Amino acid sequence: MRIKVRRTGGFAGIERSAEVDTTGVADADEWHTLAEAMLAEPRADEEESARRGGVPDGFAYEITVDGHTIRCWDPDLTEAQRALITRVLKEGA
Repeated sequence: MRIKVRRTGGFAGIERSAEVDTTGVADADEWHTLAEAMLAEPRADEEESARRGGVPDGFAYEITVDGHTIRCWDPDLTEAQRALITRVLKEGA
């Protein structure tokens, strides 16, 4: 599974992105569980958040899991989105 996170916005407007390929990693099951939980969440919040566009100086995120992309904005992240974003940006290269 390939998981990519792209973060834009914020006060300085600096873009950051990272990607993780879970093929052959010891904790692949944890990655898959987290990604699948995020993808299984209802998308209604994403649509509402997109209309509002987040908050001034907040971050916008694009999360892609095996070609399926969702967009989300601070402060409207779900727990699963926040956990996946944090982990990918920390461990991704």
